[in-house]
Amino acid sequence: MSERVHRSLMNIKVGMIFYMLSLVLAFFSRRVFLDCLGTEFIGLTGMLMNIMSFLSVAELGIGTSIVYFLYKPLQQDDHQKINEVMSMLAFLYRCIGGIILAGGIIVSICFPWWFGSLSTGLPLVYFAFFSFLASSVAGYVFNYRQLLVSANQKQYLVNSYFQSISILQSVVQILLAWYYRNLWLWVAVGLVFTVIGITIFNIRIRQLYPWLRIDLREGRKNLKRYPEVLRKTRQIFAQRIKDFVLYRSDELLVGAFVSVSKVAFYGNYTMITYKIIYLVNILSDGLSAGVGNLIAEGNEKNIMKVFWEMTAVRFLILGVILASLILFIQPFIGCWLGTGYQLSDVIVYLLIAHIFIYLQNAAVYTYIGASGLFGDVWAAWTELALNIGVTLLLAPTYGIAGILAGKIVSLGLISIIWKPYYLFNYGLHRSVLEYWRGMLPYYAVLLALIATSLVLKSKVVDVQVNNIPTLLIYIVAISIPLFAVYFLLLFTFTRGMKYFVARKPAIYSKLSFLVR
Repeated sequence: MSERVHRSLMNIKVGMIFYMLSLVLAFFSRRVFLDCLGTEFIGLTGMLMNIMSFLSVAELGIGTSIVYFLYKPLQQDDHQKINEVMSMLAFLYRCIGGIILAGGIIVSICFPWWFGSLSTGLPLVYFAFFSFLASSVAGYVFNYRQLLVSANQKQYLVNSYFQSISILQSVVQILLAWYYRNLWLWVAVGLVFTVIGITIFNIRIRQLYPWLRIDLREGRKNLKRYPEVLRKTRQIFAQRIKDFVLYRSDELLVGAFVSVSKVAFYGNYTMITYKIIYLVNILSDGLSAGVGNLIAEGNEKNIMKVFWEMTAVRFLILGVILASLILFIQPFIGCWLGTGYQLSDVIVYLLIAHIFIYLQNAAVYTYIGASGLFGDVWAAWTELALNIGVTLLLAPTYGIAGILAGKIVSLGLISIIWKPYYLFNYGLHRSVLEYWRGMLPYYAVLLALIATSLVLKSKVVDVQVNNIPTLLIYIVAISIPLFAVYFLLLFTFTRGMKYFVARKPAIYSKLSFLVR
């Protein structure tokens, strides 16, 4: 097994372990926090974190552009070049930290108008916001070295340290919320664990890369030596603005067009979907540095083979996710929190449609990032304009459904139509028709799975499931045969799944015999 494959598998394995731990804890903690701290406070923290996401747009995509320039020196073990690039990153991230701090102070001036009517009181609002702000700024000033670890295909180290701290933080917050129900204490714990995490991780970085030397003055000078960093940063900036509006502004939009309390209701669903997206992205994050290394090698045949393997694995996972959400998310919310927390089926189906569009093209986006193709700035602005236009048109009347419709329309046109053409034409230098010929079997098999799931939901799940034990029984009884058939269909009709399974010849031969 090559070192690239070994590190990619380590990234995925470690990411999955911590995902499962954090998933169980997240559902338990959500119920405790809603019961002990109240829906208003949970909705408030969701909105404040969205404001922090908006301020983080000041990062401009510098990290993404810097990582692109680290792939080659890491492959060549060029310590001097790595030090130059990392010094430049350290200087830029300190500037970003200062900008975010100043922006946060300015935004906080508006809090009396935004949150003055909340029962929690403005002092707590300010304390929570500035705690979140301090954590964010500290991350940029002190935690920039994690980008080097990620580019070196060691994302598993980042996950192991920060996820461990996050899990411990959640456990402490659960205990304090249960026994004391003190909102101030809950916020303070988060800030304390941020400091602990940064300290421990940077000690480990110094052990892992003893040759790493950061010189801020040299970093500033290096900006002139690497003009492409700023050029690519300007290109990525449009993507970051667009990503914030599409993926990080949900709570702000729900709070503005519906209510702060509904932020908590909607947050129950998005907590599930964000966990799912995080699970799927473990695969992409674990492989992205490996893809960058693969493209740097220039083996065209292997590049395309891995592309279709990644597509096959993504559609296998995506099918499981979409079918599970269609079948079980509504009864799960009802059993977990109560039917009073359920949103309408229309909203749920729109949310699922958005997840499909967002996740289905992961291989395309991974290859675009690894190839440094950030020049289609117009596409980001077009996507942003469509999203804002549709949202403003529909959200005042249809609320959450209108917000989701804006995401689906804008993302669908760019992600499904433009991005594959952009990658194949400008990155891989192949006809986009090759892409669509390869993709049609995936869409056909996935459509059959979705249709089957909708029938099972209306005829079986909606009729039979009304408590946790019954839900668990039907999850097992329906999921195992349904997903087994889905996998066999993907193996039969798509070359990417054949490529993937062929990595285990014994399994490949048995499956080939089975589907003859």
